[in-house]
This record gives sequence, structure tokens and C-alpha cells, in this order.
Amino acid sequence: MDTEKKQIVLYTNYFYPETASLAMLCKDLCDGLKDEFDITVVCSVPCYTGTVEEKYRTQRYYYEDYDGVKVIRVRVPSFNKQNKPSRVKNILACFFRSALAAFRAPRADYVLTESQPPVLGSLLGVWGKWVSRLRGKKAKMLYIIQDYNPEQTIAVGFSKNRLVLGAMLRADTFSCSMADKVVVVGSDMIPTMEKRFTRKDGTVSSRMPPTVFINNWMDSRDVYPLPKDHPKVAAFREKYGLEGKFAIMYSGNIGLFYDLENLFRVIEKFKTREDVVFPFVGEGAKKEALMAYAREHGMENVIFIPYQLKEELAYSLNAADVHWIVNARGIKGVSCPSKLYGILAVGKPALAVLEENTEARGIIEGCGCGYAVSPGDYKGIEALIRRYIDIPPEELAEMGARGHAYMQGSLTKEISIEKYRREIKSC
Repeated sequence: MDTEKKQIVLYTNYFYPETASLAMLCKDLCDGLKDEFDITVVCSVPCYTGTVEEKYRTQRYYYEDYDGVKVIRVRVPSFNKQNKPSRVKNILACFFRSALAAFRAPRADYVLTESQPPVLGSLLGVWGKWVSRLRGKKAKMLYIIQDYNPEQTIAVGFSKNRLVLGAMLRADTFSCSMADKVVVVGSDMIPTMEKRFTRKDGTVSSRMPPTVFINNWMDSRDVYPLPKDHPKVAAFREKYGLEGKFAIMYSGNIGLFYDLENLFRVIEKFKTREDVVFPFVGEGAKKEALMAYAREHGMENVIFIPYQLKEELAYSLNAADVHWIVNARGIKGVSCPSKLYGILAVGKPALAVLEENTEARGIIEGCGCGYAVSPGDYKGIEALIRRYIDIPPEELAEMGARGHAYMQGSLTKEISIEKYRREIKSC
């Protein structure tokens, strides 16, 4: 009887032990599938913060093993997230060296690829599929879209170069058409795929790949509810000056797609409230600008805290009373914020700034674990902050408990990974 496992090769920008949420999701996915498949991950050396450790600067490729998952890391240069040329250099190095690493990976039965780096991630999947076929394996390709690009770039006005944006859209749409299946992480993201393949006469092209929705997750063994007097939660609150204050926390990428500059103009109205604090936990392209704004406007109750390691995440998330979950206008159907799952995992209420009829807002309002307003409704955001400050602690606890119960029943890691297993095998 042939018991040889099928080979999966996963192309992704980041992988464990990176602190990025994508790295953790990919690690969990590999852990959940490795009993049935042999898995090789092709990714960059750890560099999410912009810095590459000395030990990863001497070789072109590094071969590692994480609990039975083989990893091929490609060398990339360090970069500054505020410096576009250095960021582009890092991304291109990852792309071209990962493309060459395809010949070092096993011949794949299944090629999985992530939408990071934007557009190039999907092209790596197409390349990996072709390479495996050249080497005698008729690989199937599954493209996992965390964020649509260039739609995300267009939505926030990060670039207005029509020539570049048009080329990006054509390239990623081509990659979609080459996929045997596409996975999106929000149900509201399926119409965006349909839009890409809709002809002028309103019909959908047969080139559109089968597209399925599988939500992301947070591992409940790593992140779970803890009381504020838990020693490590209390230590976190004491270290960053949260003790005795109502903490409305933002935890995650402090980046381009969240309208944070305008959010800070709302938060500024609460700068004299000594009983309220706004911790921002993480790194990102907008962090330095927001730190400068807070200094210039005397916002002493805004605190910036570094990224927390996966092992510490439960303590930092539980240190808050309420959590922000924010997207800019235009992100509906383009991206689904993964930070929702961490909020549900620790049983905290959500203060949501999300468009109507989005996956995340539907969950929050459906299970009653928070309140939401639409992006751009700055008066509504201010009103929600005031409302949360005045809600009794026991009511906040009930809201958080509803969110946690919903996650435990419908959004577990095990449920999602089983869906991935089924979709991969049916390619």
C-alpha cells in the first residue's frame, strides 16, 4: 500500500517566528496539515520589523525545520518602512530569490501561495506551479487572498499611477485565472473576485477560478481570556502606565490602510482625560508620523508599545478594556482585519470603524460583542469612545464573553484548517 504523502510547497513573505499575523497563520496552517502532507515553506529570512539579524546575512538560502515543516528562507536586505525604495528592494529580493528557491523545493503536488507581497506573491504561486510541472509533477495551485491588490492601494490613495495600478491588476487577475482554486478570508471578498472577471456585457468570464471563503483564526491555546490581576497582565499594565485607567487599545500593524491620522484627531479630543489611555501596540509605516503628531499635540495619554511576541500576546491583549478594529473607507470586500480574532479570543469588546455589510462588522454586530460606525464618521467615533467610557464593567465583560463564545463555536482554528484540507484535496 502506497503511504507516501503528497507534497505541499507554500510561498509566503513571512513565516514563524516572525511576529506578523500572516506568519502565525501560515505556521498554524502547516501544523494542521503536516499529518497528511509533506510541507515545504519558501519565505524570507525574518525581517518584518525591517531589521535582518546578523546570522541571516551571510548565505543566500537557509534550511530550517520547525516540528516537521521544512523551511527554505531566502536572504533579503534590511529596510526602513518609511523609505519606499528600501522597502521595494526588500520585496523584490524576496520575490526573485524565492523564484529561484522553487528549484530547491520538492516537486509539489500542491502549490499554496499568499497575497503577500502584493501581486508578487500570486506570481510566485504561478511560477511554482510551472516549475513543478517542468519537473514532472502536475501541481495544483491554491491562491490565498488576505488582501486584494491593487484594490487596497487604490482605496487609500497610496498610489494614483494608473499605468502601474493597471499593470498590477492585470498581473494579479492573471494569477487568479491560473489558480485551481482561490481562498478569500471574508465572505464580502467573493464579489470582488467576480468583479475582476465580469465582462462589459455583465456576464462573468469562465476564466474566474472557483472561489471559496475560509475565515482566519486565533489559536485559543495561545491567546485566551485572563483577568487584569493575572500577574503577567498586571505587569504589562504597570510597565506601560495603564493601571487605574480605561484602556482603549489598538494592536497590530500601524500601517497605511486604517485612516489612523484622522483617528488621532478624534483621540486628541480626549487628551485631558487622565482616566483614559490609548495604547498603540505594534509597528508600521505610519508609526513615526503618529508618534510625532501625539508629541506635537500634547497627547500624553497615547502610548506607543512595541510589537509583542506570540508568547506575550495573551497578556498584552488582555491588558485592554476595549479594542479598536479599524479600516479605511473603500476596504470593504478588499480585506478582512485579522485583529478581530485576537479580540474575540481574549473576550474583549470591539470598538469598530468598519463599513456596513463587511465580514468583520457582521460578526461584531451579530454576536453583540461591540459597537460599530462607518469609516469617515468621526463624530460617530467620538460618540462611541464616550459611550464605552461610561459602560459599566460588568456590561463590558458580558459583551466580551459573547464574542468569545461565538469564536469558540464558529471560528476555531480546527474548523478553518479542516476546510483548507478539504479544499486542497478537491483541487
